Amino acid sequence: MFNRVTSFCRKVLNRDNKTRAIDDLKLEVIPRQEHGISRKDISENALKVLYRLNKAGFEAYLVGGGVRDLLLNKQPKDFDIATNATPEEVRKLFRNCRLVGRRFRLAHILFGRDVIEVATFRGHHGADKGDKSASQSNDGMLLRDNVYGTIDEDAERRDFTVNALYYNIDDFSVRDYAGGVEDLKNRVIRLIGDPETRYREDPVRMLRAVRFAAKLDMQINEATAAPIPALAHLLRDIPAARLFEESLKLLQSGNGLDTYRLLRDYNLFSPLFPILDEHFTEDRSSKCEKMLELVLRSTDDRVANDQRINPAFMYAAMLWYPLETRAEEIAFESGLSYYDAFMVAANDILDEQVKSIAIPRRFTAMIRDIWQLQLRLSRRSGNRAYKLLEQNKFRAAFDFLEMRGKIEGGQLEELATWWDDFQRANRDDRHDMVQVLNKASAAKKTRRRRKTKPRSRKPKPKSNTES
Repeated sequence: MFNRVTSFCRKVLNRDNKTRAIDDLKLEVIPRQEHGISRKDISENALKVLYRLNKAGFEAYLVGGGVRDLLLNKQPKDFDIATNATPEEVRKLFRNCRLVGRRFRLAHILFGRDVIEVATFRGHHGADKGDKSASQSNDGMLLRDNVYGTIDEDAERRDFTVNALYYNIDDFSVRDYAGGVEDLKNRVIRLIGDPETRYREDPVRMLRAVRFAAKLDMQINEATAAPIPALAHLLRDIPAARLFEESLKLLQSGNGLDTYRLLRDYNLFSPLFPILDEHFTEDRSSKCEKMLELVLRSTDDRVANDQRINPAFMYAAMLWYPLETRAEEIAFESGLSYYDAFMVAANDILDEQVKSIAIPRRFTAMIRDIWQLQLRLSRRSGNRAYKLLEQNKFRAAFDFLEMRGKIEGGQLEELATWWDDFQRANRDDRHDMVQVLNKASAAKKTRRRRKTKPRSRKPKPKSNTES
């Protein structure tokens, strides 16, 4: 796959700890016979878009992660396209096109549920571009970036070398601007340009560096990694809605556990989940940290087995121990019953979390259901067990109870085992299981009555009429 003529090879000895300076970028065109990308591995809808743009006289390239993954013999999740056509010109070519985004204007071409994203080549910012096209904050963050340019400029604006790769539908070559193919061979994630400047332009690039390293099993280049811990706080300036989408990519794409560990190593996890900070330990052995490892490992397994995953379950598990701590504090300070304190704490925890990651209401409602059912699962006598089994969120609540049991053991683990047996049992066995509970409950009530001392009765005062 990576067989290339000697003229295309670069020596990397003593260069692994460097970044690719923008001024050093040099185009290398890899002809069809020297790379392993085949059109049969590219989405049919992506090919339709590439061919139509090309036929209309525009440049059209498969770009970024799609090219990278194909070169690594992986099946890309998305096929993104770069072109010199403006978003408005793309919309004229495709009826099924909608334009999205303010910060980056993009064209989404819809084929049912399949969305092909088309971006116009990015250009460099300049004073002559005008404030309407581009804008930066005082810290260097890009607030608006609709400056269009050439493919060469677009490559310079890409974040990592392994993403500055373009597959040309016109001649089936791969255009490599930053030594990305070489870095793929050496399994290195390397930024293009000065790392601090690039991270200040868009702090989410720090998250992307970690995500790619975990996903592709690569090492982050030393110069690329060095500024991250000191600049992690910049993530607090990113819109919470954007960080919600990023959190799903980080933690629910099949490499969540490895990604989480890298995020912790680079101080990137706390800006996303500040509530969890006080539950973190040096050896990562707290109940909260054990739950994080457990739920992310479970999520990775489900992704690997093509099973459904729901963000609400993951967030419910991640935030559970902060919720318990908060509920106990509120109950102690206010004198409320534990149940009432628990419900107040649930609202507090979610209100705080959505400030950094904007979890949509449809998920926060399910999170509350899973949490509330944890309080009800211990009440199984009478008809309660049967009614709980019919709850829509019972399965998710039970799976979470099992995780808690693995961490805490004891009565909680016994409770999870009981519910597991109850679900698997037939009708008669379920009846017997509940009857055992009913008898035990009745015996406890009887013992409590016996322990209660009878109230002493005071003698009635004699009436005045008595002689």
